[in-house]
Order: sequence, then structure tokens, then C-alpha cells
Amino acid sequence: MDAPANIVSLPSPAGRPPIPGSSATSLPPVGAPSAAGTGAARVSVERDRVVVERLVLLDASLAAFVAERPAEERAGVVERALKIGLTALMDAGVTVNVDAVRAEFAGLLRATEDANAKAAQALDQLLRQNFADGDGRLPRTLESFLGDRGKLRSLTDELFDETKRDSAIGRIKTLLGTYIDGDGSKLATLLDPTRLGSPLFQFRGEIAEGFTKLNERIAALEAASTARAQERAKGTAKGGDFEDLLEGLLAEGARGAGDLLDRTAAETGAVLKSKKGDFVLTLDPGATRGHDVRVVVEAKDRPMSMRAIRDELREAKENRGAAVGVIVFTPAHAPAGIDPFSVLGGDVYCVVDPEAPEPAFFAAAIARALAGVREQLDAITRLKANLTSISNATKGDWTGLDTLRAGILA
Repeated sequence: MDAPANIVSLPSPAGRPPIPGSSATSLPPVGAPSAAGTGAARVSVERDRVVVERLVLLDASLAAFVAERPAEERAGVVERALKIGLTALMDAGVTVNVDAVRAEFAGLLRATEDANAKAAQALDQLLRQNFADGDGRLPRTLESFLGDRGKLRSLTDELFDETKRDSAIGRIKTLLGTYIDGDGSKLATLLDPTRLGSPLFQFRGEIAEGFTKLNERIAALEAASTARAQERAKGTAKGGDFEDLLEGLLAEGARGAGDLLDRTAAETGAVLKSKKGDFVLTLDPGATRGHDVRVVVEAKDRPMSMRAIRDELREAKENRGAAVGVIVFTPAHAPAGIDPFSVLGGDVYCVVDPEAPEPAFFAAAIARALAGVREQLDAITRLKANLTSISNATKGDWTGLDTLRAGILA
């Protein structure tokens, strides 16, 4: 400090009155310093500094306390005392503020409790007024609308009363009766196919027309099927008659030559499920040197291509184990150029007219087939004879060779 402070005494703390608005005990207010010396004390604040000039305190006990200190320490003691006093005053101000806030909160709490009690009482009265059993507004309102004599019950009774024409049920009944009740209803009119204005009338006509066309188509198909069946029956009968004719001609020739004739049109042969080969002519074993030689005969009363004919004869010979095949046609279905008979590929093609058969021509055709068989047999016989001659000559040569060998070795 620039100059030593003059200390004056402060009033005693015992008679300090409390600060207004606080229930706590507070420090006494600081009185103005007594004028002692040439002028009054001056206090100035510069940022973080407090400057006290010419301060005089009049207090004997404090003066005695400071006097006990050495002179060089007295300024420091007074400075610390001033700091302690200001700090105490500051803490006292904070204490005063806390107490004031506490008192305000206590009053607010009491006021809030009183307000809550009043609000709870008012809410209880309001709830009882609106929701109490019997006397509450809501039960009375619900009863007036949903009770046994309420508005909803009367409304539903009015809407669904069948005896009233203007009720909902009565109106629905009247409306449904107009549309679906009786022959005169609109639905009956719409669904009646016999009424000219009905949508089903045109549909009925279209269906009837469709069934008429279907019946005509079925009748046409049945007529065509009947005609085809008749044609097949005629063809089968005709084919059977043609086979009967050939059987007679073949039997007559077989009896004169000692051959055996079998009609095999309805029998399966060596080929699985095949009935190819209408007749089988087995030659006399005496004429074939004991060999089983057969000739197969096919009767055809329908048109066929040459390729089909060759396939038919090949399968017939395989099926019946025959060496030669004979196929007999009617004049209407015979291939060109084979009348009365021809030999093609080792097989005999023959034509027999069922209306005017020529047994001589047919016998000549069979004879030609037999001649082919005999020619084959003769060729086989000649080959066997040649082989026998070769075998005998070979044996003679072997005998000569053996003789020469024996002479050389001897």
C-alpha cells in the first residue's frame, strides 16, 4: 500500500439486527467509517485490485492487537484482516441468498400442495359428475342410446320391422320381390330362354343351331362309317369267294400230282403274329427225292404296288417256309403286263378272272412254279453229283500218291 491505513473501531456484532427477508442470522451492516484525520476514507476498484486510501478504524481491542505485531508486519496483518472481512461478508451474502431461495421454495411447495388438493377435489367431482354409476352423464347418455328403450333400439326396430313397408326390411323385401319373386320378376324375365326379349333367347337359338349341325355331322359320320363297313364286308366276302375259287383250282391240280394243299389264311406261320400266305402246296416227296418242298400262294383282290407285292411274297415265303411264291390277282387289280402269268424274280405272278376262270392257264402257272422248283432241285442234284465225282477222283489221287510213297520208302 502507498500509505499506512488509519483504523477506526466498528460497532460491536452483539447488537446487529437481522437482514430483512431472511430467517438466518446475518452479519451487521458495515457503518460508514468515522472521520479521523484530515479527510474521509476513499475506496477504488481497478480490475482485480481494491485500493483503500486514508482508512481509519476506531477500535481499542483491534488497535491493541495490531500494536502487538512488529511494525513491519502490521500492514500485512491489516491487509489479511481486510481480505478476511470482505470474504466473510461475501459468504454471508451467499447464505442470505440460499435462505431466501429455500423460503421461497417452501412457500411454493405449500401453494402447490394446496393447488393439487383443490385440483384433485375438482377432478373427483367432475369424474363423479360424468362417470358415476346411475347419476353420471355418460351412463345416462349410454342408457338413452343403447338401453332397452334407447334410441338405437327404437331405430333398429324401425329399420328391421317386417310389418312396416317403409322399414329397411320392408323396402328390401319389396325390391327383391320386384326382381326375383314370381314369373313376372325381372330375373325370371332375363333367365327365361323362351321369351323373345330374354338374353338367353338368342343363346338358346345358337345352342339349338349348334346341336342341329352336330347331329347332321354325326349322322354323316355314321353314314360314312356304315358305308365303309359295308364296303369292307363286301371286300371280305369278295376276297373269301376269290380264295374259295382258287382253293378249288389248286385242289384239282394237287390231286392229280399227288401234292398236299393247305389253306392257311387264318393261321399264323413261322413269323410272329403273321398270317401271310393264303395257301401252302407241299410237293410229293417222291418227286422231290424225299425233300419237303413247298409253294406258297397269295390271293389278292385289291390294288397293290409292285414294291408291296414283292414284300408280301418275301414275307409269305418266310412265314410258310416255301421255296417259290405264287401271287394270284383278279383282272381289275392285276399289275400291267402279267396276264395270264409271268415269272418275276423267281416268283410267279398270275391273273384269274372270278367271272370266267381259265383252269388251264392257272394250271400252267402252277406248273411253271413247280418247274422252277424242279429246276432248282436238278441243279442241286447236279452239284451233288459233281461234288461226288470230285470226291471220288480225289480219293483215287490220294490212293496213287500213297502207292508212290510206299514204293519210294521201300
